[in-house]
Amino acid sequence: MEFYGETPDVDLTYSDVFLVPRRSAITSRLDVDLAPGDGTTATLPLVSANMNSVTGARLAATLARRGGLGVLPQDMPLQELDAAIRWVKAQPVQWDTPLVLPPDATVADAARLLPPTEGHGIVVADASTGHVDADDILGIVPATRLGTALPDARLGDLARGRAASVDAEDIDSARHAFDVIVAADAETVCVLQHGHLVGTLSRRSALRSTLYRPAVDASGRLIVAAAVGINGDVAAKAKALAAAGVDVLVVDTAHGHQEGMLRALRAVADLDLGIPIAAGNIVSAEGVHDLVTAGATILKVGVGPGAMCTTRMMTAVGRPQFSAVLETAEAARVMGAHVWADGGVRYPRDVALALAAGAASVMIGSWFAGTIEAPGELQLDDAGRAYKESWGMASTKAVHERFGRLDPYELARKELFAEGISSSRIYLDPLRPGLEDLLDMITSGVRSSFTYAGASTVAEFHDRARVGLQSAAGYEEGKALPVSW
Repeated sequence: MEFYGETPDVDLTYSDVFLVPRRSAITSRLDVDLAPGDGTTATLPLVSANMNSVTGARLAATLARRGGLGVLPQDMPLQELDAAIRWVKAQPVQWDTPLVLPPDATVADAARLLPPTEGHGIVVADASTGHVDADDILGIVPATRLGTALPDARLGDLARGRAASVDAEDIDSARHAFDVIVAADAETVCVLQHGHLVGTLSRRSALRSTLYRPAVDASGRLIVAAAVGINGDVAAKAKALAAAGVDVLVVDTAHGHQEGMLRALRAVADLDLGIPIAAGNIVSAEGVHDLVTAGATILKVGVGPGAMCTTRMMTAVGRPQFSAVLETAEAARVMGAHVWADGGVRYPRDVALALAAGAASVMIGSWFAGTIEAPGELQLDDAGRAYKESWGMASTKAVHERFGRLDPYELARKELFAEGISSSRIYLDPLRPGLEDLLDMITSGVRSSFTYAGASTVAEFHDRARVGLQSAAGYEEGKALPVSW
C-alpha cells in the first residue's frame, strides 16, 4: 500500500482515508479471488466476531458455506462448544441447513426464527426422531407466508400442498439446481438423499453457489473456529476443542499484549495441534512480535473500535483502526504471520480499506448481529420492526454470562469494572435481513475495490492500493443522499 501524497503524521481510522483508482486490467469483479491466504481454508476474507450475540452454530455454518469463518465465543461452556463444533461439521455444504418445525407449531413460533422475507422457508415435518424422512414431510411454508397468516395458525395447515422436493443425486451443478427450482415453480425445495431430508435450496441460494466457494476442511466439511480465554486450564480446553474438530483456535482477551496472554499462547502452541492459532487483541508492532514469538500465527487487531465497546471513552486506551492495521500487518508480514482487522467496519468500504492496509481478513461483529442467523430469537418493537439484542463482551451482561457461577460477592466485584453496552437493539435491515444478504453487499463492494486498484487477489490489492487522506466533508461527500424528491 502507498499513500497518495505525503505519509501522515497522525493515526487514521477508516473514515479518514479513501482509495484512489489506478490503471486496471481486471475486466470483471468475478475475476477477483478474495481468499485471505492466512493459513485457514477460508475463501472469503470475512470472520464473524467471537461475541455471544454474533456467532452461534447457525451463523458459523452459513458463513462457512459462503467461504468465511465463524468464531464461537469463549463464554460458551465447553460441552456446548463441543456440540456446536460437531453440529457445524455435520451440516450440508451444497445445500442450506433445513429449518424444521412440527405441524402443531404456529406462525408465531416460526416468526421468532424467520421474518417474512424471500429466499427462506420452514420445512414442516411430522417426525419424532432427529432424522426426517420423505414421508414425514408435509411441505414447506415460505417465510413470506408468515407475514400474511394469523399468529395462531398451525404450520401443518399452511404447508399442505406445498411439498416440492429434489433428489440430491439428480443435481449436477448449482446452475442445474436453479433451473430445477424454477421448473418446479417453487421458492424453496427440500433436498433428499436416499429418502432422507439433507437440506433445502432456494433460487437465491442456488445462484449464490455459483458465486461463492465454501470453506471446508480436508474432509470436505464446513470449517469453524472457537475462542478460549487466557485464564484457567487453557491447554486442556484447546485440546478438547481440537478433538471436537475445530479448525482455528482463537486465544482472546481485551488486552492481548500482556503476560497472561503470552503464557496461554505458549501453552497452546506447545500442544502442536496442527491448526492456526489467532490471538489478540493488539494494536502495535511490538505486540505482533511478542505474540508471534509466543506461538500465534494470526493477530487480532483492534482496541476500542467496536460498536458495542466503550473502552476508549472509559480508559482512553486504543488506537484508530486503519493505522493499527497498517502497522501490525507490516510487522506480521515480516514474521510470516497474518492480521485480522477486528472492529470498526460499518460499510463495505471499511472492509476494503482494512484489506488495503494489509489485513488478511476482517472481523465483523454488530453488523452480523442483526441477521436472521445470529443467536437469539427475533423480537418486534412497538412499530412491528424486527430486531435482535446485542451486547459488548466486557459489559455487565457479558460478565454475568461469563462468571455467573461465582458467589454473589465475587460477581458483584467484577460488575464494578464492566465496560461496554449491556443491551442494544440491532434491527434487521428489511432489504438484507440474512447473513448472506450482507455477504452479497460486502463482497460486491470489495470486489469492485479490487478492480479499481487493478488487483485480482488480496495480496495484490495490498501491494497496489493507493490511499489518500480526506476531510470530514470529503467523507460526507461520498455518502448517497436520501431520496426525498
